[in-house]
Order: sequence, then C-alpha cells, then structure tokens
Amino acid sequence: MQLVIRYLPVAIFFLVWEIVTVTGLVSRQLLPGLEVIFSAFVGLVASGEFLFSAYKSLTRAAAGLGAAIVLGILIGLFMATNRIFLWLINPIVRIFYPMPKSALIPLVMIWFGLGDSSKVFLIFLGCLLPVIISTYNGARGVGQVLLWSASSLGASRFEILREVILPAALPDILAGCRTALAFSFILMVSSEFVIAKDGLGFLIGTLGDGGNYPAMFAVILAVAGIGFAADRLYAAFAASRLHWKEQS
Repeated sequence: MQLVIRYLPVAIFFLVWEIVTVTGLVSRQLLPGLEVIFSAFVGLVASGEFLFSAYKSLTRAAAGLGAAIVLGILIGLFMATNRIFLWLINPIVRIFYPMPKSALIPLVMIWFGLGDSSKVFLIFLGCLLPVIISTYNGARGVGQVLLWSASSLGASRFEILREVILPAALPDILAGCRTALAFSFILMVSSEFVIAKDGLGFLIGTLGDGGNYPAMFAVILAVAGIGFAADRLYAAFAASRLHWKEQS
C-alpha cells in the first residue's frame, strides 16, 4: 500500500496526459497518446534500433561514471588528508563545479571528435566533481577523537584512512555517487544530441527531426524509466551498505 501511495503521482501524471490527448486539449501531433507511444516503442525494440542505441549509451555512461567514482573518491580522500594536495586541487574543483558541463561539448568535440571517447570524457568530467566534493566533505567531517584514538592505538596513516576515515565518510560518498549517477544520464543524452552518430540522445534527435513524435516520446520516456530504475537500484545498494547506520 505504501508503494502505491508513493508512486500515485506518477499514475496521476499519465492519467492527465491521456485525458489531455483524448479530449483534444493538446494536439496529438504535439503530444501523442500513450497507446500510440507504446506501439512506437514496441516497433523500435522489435527493429533492434532502441536496444542498439541503449547499449551504446549505457556503456558510455557506465565507463565515464565508473572512472569518475574511482578517481573522485581517491582525490577527495587525498584532499581531506593532505594539505598541500588540498591547496593545489581545491581551487580547480571549486571553479569548475558550478560550470555547466554541456558548455564543454564544442571543446570536447574538437579534442576527441565524434567517437565514444568524447562522450565518455564529458560524462567522466561531469560526474567527477560531485564525487570529489562529497568525499572530501565526508572525510573532513570525521571527528578528531576517532582519529586520535586510532593513532594512539598504533594505527598507521593508511590504516586510519581505511578503517576510520573511509567508513565514516561512506554516507557522504554514496550520496555524491548518487548525484553523479543522475549527472551521467543528463550528460549522456545531451552529449549525444550534438557529438554522436548513435545512442539514445542521437535517436531522440533523429526521430524528432523526422517528425516521428510518438517514437521520440517513447525513447524519452524509456530513458526516464531506465534512469529511474538505476536510481532505485543504487538507493537499495546504498541502504544495504549503510545498514549499520540505521541500527546505531
């Protein structure tokens, strides 16, 4: 019952969508009905066009996001534990964090061309900064008493980092990775609008330019569904990693 209530607004949204199209308040050319959209989606899947595009896009997003998480956690931990490294890296992170990463699309296109590397790099760059900042904030928030206690018991700097700082910073790290996951979908689609010859973003743009709006809406809703499912799966994973926090 709780699950039904939680997702009731989604059902209401689609109900209003169908009412608007059936009553003619909005032209079906601008907003196709859900039945037509579903039929177009089935056709895209049956032809293999959607599956191929999804494979290309999701592999790019996974590569960029995975690299950003690994490197972002390492950089964030070094910033929190090394003052010289913090002094060198922090200004760069603070300058680039608020900048829209889509503004780099023309530059990335010049550097890497239209291949996979351009999209992967853009996703990597956009996902890297939230992971760095969340890791740094989490690591800096570890109480000094814990650090002093571990040191007094003879723990080395690496053991303190692994056994004290990293577990204590884990909630912030996981939150930053969740933000990066959302950014990966945004940058995946936006980059493929401009610098791609395949992928979901490219497919959306191609269908829209060709006037096939039901299929275009089908891909857009499918991307939203995949992103939602990825977020739910990640939230479940994060909750399983933080079960100790709820019990304490």
